[in-house]
Amino acid sequence: MPLETSSEINLVDNSPKPAILVNRIDIIDIIRGVALLGILLLNIPYFAMEDSFTDPWSQDTGNVNFWVHAVNIIFFEGKMRALFSMVFGAGILLFTMNKEKAGKSATWLFYKRMIWLTLFGLAHAHLLLWLGDILYFYGVIGMIAFLFRKMKPKYLAMGVPIVAIIGFVANTLFMQNIRSKYLEYKEVITLQETGAELAEKELAALEAWKEVQKEFIPDKDQVKINTALMKGSYSEVASYIRPKAIDGQFKYLIFSIWDMLALMLLGMALYKWGFLTLAWTDAQYRKTMWIGYGVGLPLVTFSFIYNTIYFPNVEAGLAYIETHSINWVALIYDFQRILIMMAHVALVMILYKNGVFTRLMDSLRAVGQTAFTNYIMHTVICSLVFFGYGLNQFAEWEYYQLYLLVAGIWMFQLLLSPIWLKKYLFGPLEWLWRCLTYGRMQPFVRK
Repeated sequence: MPLETSSEINLVDNSPKPAILVNRIDIIDIIRGVALLGILLLNIPYFAMEDSFTDPWSQDTGNVNFWVHAVNIIFFEGKMRALFSMVFGAGILLFTMNKEKAGKSATWLFYKRMIWLTLFGLAHAHLLLWLGDILYFYGVIGMIAFLFRKMKPKYLAMGVPIVAIIGFVANTLFMQNIRSKYLEYKEVITLQETGAELAEKELAALEAWKEVQKEFIPDKDQVKINTALMKGSYSEVASYIRPKAIDGQFKYLIFSIWDMLALMLLGMALYKWGFLTLAWTDAQYRKTMWIGYGVGLPLVTFSFIYNTIYFPNVEAGLAYIETHSINWVALIYDFQRILIMMAHVALVMILYKNGVFTRLMDSLRAVGQTAFTNYIMHTVICSLVFFGYGLNQFAEWEYYQLYLLVAGIWMFQLLLSPIWLKKYLFGPLEWLWRCLTYGRMQPFVRK
């Protein structure tokens, strides 16, 4: 998650000028580094695996893929994305606070920054062809979050439970819409099997379900087509990725705003409360960790088991919605991931405050300071390994094997990032973003 955390202080005149790494809060860089590396755990299957890749082993407890997937779901899925968004929200305050304390407006500078981030996101999705881009969304949603930066933390934090409930309602309505179309489709199929002639209404129901399948539930033939495209040339990969990216960035944008916005506001609240600045005592961080893991882990474990039983594949999921109009277990999701995410952060705080893993912390700090560059590096490496115009390894690896590559990328970035920052002030993309934001060339090489 590529937001710099340097507090920027103008020492010469009243025009907005960037300071060079002044008052950088190391622990926020470390947390950003954790989030950056952690998000690759969840992203890499979507670089490398075909649609519905979990189906063959989703209930096979004797398969190593099942257990690797279980660890990902229980400890990381949703938590790393939440952590990204939370640190981004704190970064908004860090970017603006010193300017505003000095009586200077940070508004236009911040919006320029977000506009450029949005454009970077569009390029990331449509030129580098990463369907899971977050830069575009953070640029757009960051402009909204900025408006709430002066709100009291207790009100900022209220966004999480409100959005969790709204999200559950929205997802339920979405599922009920799918369910309605599926039930109508089943009725038409039953009618068709009797030999009855289908009226216009029945034909429309068949067409509506076909559209749902095409967009959300590809059948085996469509999966083969999609896989062939991903193993093809750059233009073939683009023909598969770009339409989906456009849908996500525009057609479904309204559904993506609320979760990220609530988590950015939570990050602002936690920064103001001192949770993200090491202002809490060890006892407070330990209490947060034990509550987070003590409540969150049983909840997510129950949810994982429930989904393994009732939603192991598309067919089972469709059978479930035939008889269930609401999946109440889905209510658990947002609460368990926030609890576990908070516990993860509290654990990092405790380790850092007690001087544990100092070399690793130094490397994580460097990864966090160059997070924009490292995030794009994930895409470059993974696309060149898996996509057809690279090494063409798409749909060739076992799920668990992907994490050997993840470990390699982690080691590379943990070693390279601190070495880079010994010579340069910023990562190359951080520097470019900074130049574009301020409209002038910025220092790059350390003196």
